[in-house]
Amino acid sequence: MAQTQTSASGSYNLDNKMDNQPAHPDAKDPIENVKHRDSDDASEEPMQEGVKQAEALTMSWTKKSLGLAYALMFLLYFINYFQQSISGSLDPYITSDFESHSLVPLIHVISSVMGAATYMPLAKILNLFDRWVGFALMLALATLGLILTASCNDLGTYCAATVFYSIGYAGMTFAIDVITLDTSSLRNRGLAYAFTSSPNIIVAYAGPNVAEKFYAKNWRWAYGAFAIILPAFAIPMVFVLLHAKSQAKKKGLLPPKVPSGRTPMQSFWHYVVEFDLLGTFLLTAGLVVFLLPFNIHDEFAKGWGSAGFTAMLVVGVVLLVLFAVNERYFARVPFLPWHLVRSRTVLAACLLDVCYDVSYYSWASYYTSFLQVNCGVSIAVAGYVNNIFDVVSGVWLFAIGYMIHKTCRYRWLLYWILPLYILGVGLMIHFRKPDQSIGYLIMCQIFMAFSGGALIIVMQVAVLASSDHNNAAGALAFLNVFGNIGAAVGGSISSAVWQSSFPQALAKYLPADVLPDLDTIYEDLTQQLSYEKGSAARYAIEVSYAVAQRNMLIAGTSIMAIAIVCAIVMRDMKLDREQTKGVLF
Repeated sequence: MAQTQTSASGSYNLDNKMDNQPAHPDAKDPIENVKHRDSDDASEEPMQEGVKQAEALTMSWTKKSLGLAYALMFLLYFINYFQQSISGSLDPYITSDFESHSLVPLIHVISSVMGAATYMPLAKILNLFDRWVGFALMLALATLGLILTASCNDLGTYCAATVFYSIGYAGMTFAIDVITLDTSSLRNRGLAYAFTSSPNIIVAYAGPNVAEKFYAKNWRWAYGAFAIILPAFAIPMVFVLLHAKSQAKKKGLLPPKVPSGRTPMQSFWHYVVEFDLLGTFLLTAGLVVFLLPFNIHDEFAKGWGSAGFTAMLVVGVVLLVLFAVNERYFARVPFLPWHLVRSRTVLAACLLDVCYDVSYYSWASYYTSFLQVNCGVSIAVAGYVNNIFDVVSGVWLFAIGYMIHKTCRYRWLLYWILPLYILGVGLMIHFRKPDQSIGYLIMCQIFMAFSGGALIIVMQVAVLASSDHNNAAGALAFLNVFGNIGAAVGGSISSAVWQSSFPQALAKYLPADVLPDLDTIYEDLTQQLSYEKGSAARYAIEVSYAVAQRNMLIAGTSIMAIAIVCAIVMRDMKLDREQTKGVLF
């Protein structure tokens, strides 16, 4: 693993007294000492253009500029979280408008897969060109997705719009996270990420309430309004980055770029190689072909036992294996240096992220629908319960960041985080039954908020501590790819369980006079809610939801056993080394 060697002079940290302490001297200690830039692994890697510009930016700007950048990042997270909170409450109703409520996880799976395939090329853009270029590109895609959603008239357009927005949203968030790592010390990075994600505290309860009002009027304006608001607040961030770049040039910190001397065709092939288009294709195609059959197995003649289902799984696995082989042996410029790919800490953190996202998304897709049907609450209240995680974790992350800052360690947190998260998910298996108090579900959400939010910070810090600044964006992208894969797998599990459990339970429990409406009930949340609470039909629907949720939650709890193994094998690196330089958080 490689570590950037920087000068302590001119750096501004929350606590400079630890910056120059030596790495842990005991070679037998299970602490992975990260090598400096003059190590064998890193010395052959020239600093990438985007990283050069990022370091020149932090060396040239003032504390006031740093504060302005973080204020804008806070606002952007606020806007994106607000829109996501509104969208999460409206999604079931939008798909129900198109009589496709059961396809909610499928849309999320496709979005997650496309997002997973976006992170690594985006990291290349951020490193090869500049941070603002990738940010602006993702802003354009997110805005396009919002416009398409506001104007869609069929499920196909809505799916396409969701994919565009998901790629843009994930890409903007990733770009902001990379800018955050550029502008923060390794020791304070947990605090920096806690600050940029803290808008969740504000918007978590505002979003569902606003969503309910938009739904009562016209849900399309929930997207049309943000198609205007998002660019209005994001474009100033681009100007801040460009201004800082201009200041760095004036101070001589960023020398003029030397012309490459390549012809247009040579430049084309240069970027084909740099962006590893073959690897991108193999990754995207492999994920789509592997995960899609879990969501559409009912379309095959023999369901799970169909030859078509098996063929898609096999082809998907082969494509993913070819991607790994290509990255190891054939890609001239792989997505991530091999010494990072094989790092025990990086792999453990990435697999931990997979387990966490599989666990969460295996039950979360239908959770707000479940709350409205089984607990009889409104859109707003269902959103409030669903967003408890965001509020509690938003506050708690500051404490987690401070604990990491004071101890310069992160792995010890996993020893109580994981048991608490497993307890929260496991208890929901019991409390998802009809007639249970919603208070117990709130308790479970609080357990998961304290543990899940901390888990995200620990995974980010662990991966970034394993890398130098030159490869930090790629390492963070690698983690996000695994997270999106986990989300896609979890969504596939949710969809498969829903399609195999919910309609069968409806057929078993619905009164005879309501059975002719089974298909409509299955596909339409508003139809489910139209039956009065306490009626035989409504109780049958509640029991059917409980059956489906039980199977989803069992899957979500079981996968976390692997997460415990990941925590055990992860190394605990000391965070008192410098990775970035300049005026930092």
